[in-house]
Amino acid sequence: MSKDEKIPLTINAATLLIKRFGQARMVQEFVQVFDALDPELRNTHVVNLLIDALLKSGRIDDALKLLDEMLKSDTGYPPNNNTVDIVFTALLRRGWGGRCVNEEEIYKLVQNFSEHGVFVNSFWLTQIITKFCRSGQCDKAWDLLHEVMSLGGDVETASCNALLTGLGKDHNFVKMNLLMEEMKEKGIPPNVVTFGILINHLCKFYRVDQALEAFEKMKDGDFRIEPDVVLYNTLIDGLCKVGRQEEGLKLMERMRLESKCKPNTITYNCLIDGFCKAGEIERGHELFELMNKDGVESNVVTLNTLLDGMCKHGRVSRAVELFSEMQEKGLKANVITYSILITSFCSANNIDKAIKLFDEMLECGLSPDALVYNSLISGVSQAGRMDDASIIVSKMKEAGFYLDVLSYNILISGFCRKNKMEKVSETLKDMEHAGLKPDRVTYNTVISYFCSKGDFAHAHRAMKKMISDGLVPNVVTYGALIHAYCMVGKIEDAMKIFRDMSSSSKVSPNTVIYNMLIDSLCKNGEEEVAFSLMDDMKDRGVRPNTTTYNAMFKGLQQRNWLDKALKMMNQMTEQACNPDYITMEILSEWLSAVGETENLRAFVQGYEVSASTA
Repeated sequence: MSKDEKIPLTINAATLLIKRFGQARMVQEFVQVFDALDPELRNTHVVNLLIDALLKSGRIDDALKLLDEMLKSDTGYPPNNNTVDIVFTALLRRGWGGRCVNEEEIYKLVQNFSEHGVFVNSFWLTQIITKFCRSGQCDKAWDLLHEVMSLGGDVETASCNALLTGLGKDHNFVKMNLLMEEMKEKGIPPNVVTFGILINHLCKFYRVDQALEAFEKMKDGDFRIEPDVVLYNTLIDGLCKVGRQEEGLKLMERMRLESKCKPNTITYNCLIDGFCKAGEIERGHELFELMNKDGVESNVVTLNTLLDGMCKHGRVSRAVELFSEMQEKGLKANVITYSILITSFCSANNIDKAIKLFDEMLECGLSPDALVYNSLISGVSQAGRMDDASIIVSKMKEAGFYLDVLSYNILISGFCRKNKMEKVSETLKDMEHAGLKPDRVTYNTVISYFCSKGDFAHAHRAMKKMISDGLVPNVVTYGALIHAYCMVGKIEDAMKIFRDMSSSSKVSPNTVIYNMLIDSLCKNGEEEVAFSLMDDMKDRGVRPNTTTYNAMFKGLQQRNWLDKALKMMNQMTEQACNPDYITMEILSEWLSAVGETENLRAFVQGYEVSASTA
């Protein structure tokens, strides 16, 4: 043999070299060995090894190019199941080094493999369908599943379950039911997970009757599938969320009678929540006691559910007792527990107790969330304890939370009530530094404060600033100014604001605005103008109430305009506007004095006198 003559590379030698180069990640050498191998000796096993090495080194396009060669009908190394595993192990792995392969490329790969009689197995098909659905391409997932079916591939329950999950998230119940029918036709047996997915998504969209129908079909129909505790809990929770907790309770009783599927903590929590939200706190507590009797362990969710129900229905003392009992049993409260109690004590104006719980929370090593801080800020501000509010704001900022516009508005309102305008200015500046703009509530609070002090110059200045900030004054803004002018007897100024409100600003006055003006006009002896406002109310479709009529009756009594009063009494009756004790006091005194008792009797007849303004 001459010195320059090359020894042909055998398939065994090539395979050995390829394996070793692959293990050492020497991809270039790997490729050189493959290129040196006689094309007639190349087989599927060797090509699979090369594709695997290329994919692992991130050379996806080279790998796919080689795969395209395998998929040609005239090659001697067609793809097999190992090829499928190698390709999809790499392409579907998270965080791998190659470029991201899009759904269209994956779809085409599955299609090409299937056309060569090599089908992705259930595991890979399920993974691919899940990937498609998570990227919002349920239609593509649907097409892929049916493509595999039509080409003769085996489709198992797991793949159908993955597609059902995606369809459920898209609330495409038509296709969900269609897929269930197709599974039945093709002999793909649904399992408890299949029905669990269907029932879960039906319950999420409040289609509880359909969920119950699916449940009975699963249990007693052709399938005879025994529900598990997860499925029972899903259905019970769905029933409770639509106010059908009694039916949920019956389902739990069925569970208690079954030996294989007993209620667990979640079962009881769902029912307790349902009854508490319906205001049936005693029923919720009875379930809690039954839970303990059955030896089912309660958790912090159980505690929070009961506490929330009790607090929202005025049983704060009982909630505190339960909280103490559970702590004694070793159950640790969480942020939500304290948030429920702190919010309730703030609402009940028991600020000292709320602050005590807040301090206790910190001592337990729990970090209050923004809701806890905002509840406390609101509570102490409404109680006028603005020094405490400032301390809580500082702690909130130290904890890394930022106040929102609502929190700033609460603080500004509190400082206004305490006449601390320097703090209001400081808070507004702080708000600006935080990148937040005052809203209508902010401006209305400040304008109302200036109006209450008779400082009309600052009130109008604030209103101009409000408009320059792009905010349109509303009925509350105008109402504050009108009320303030009326209180100091400046009726003409009040009427000027009213005219500006209803003309240039296009803000419709409400009954409260009209009542303020009518009352002030009548007290000022301007009943004719008050009558014109009554006509204006009618034209605008604003309904006068008992307070409106009372103001008019007082004014008419002062003028002794009996005919107009009788006419207005008829109008009040026609509008079914009930008189109150003030109405009857004015009319009884006046009409009795002028001998109009028959008209008074006719007016009273058929009315049920209300103790408060209608």
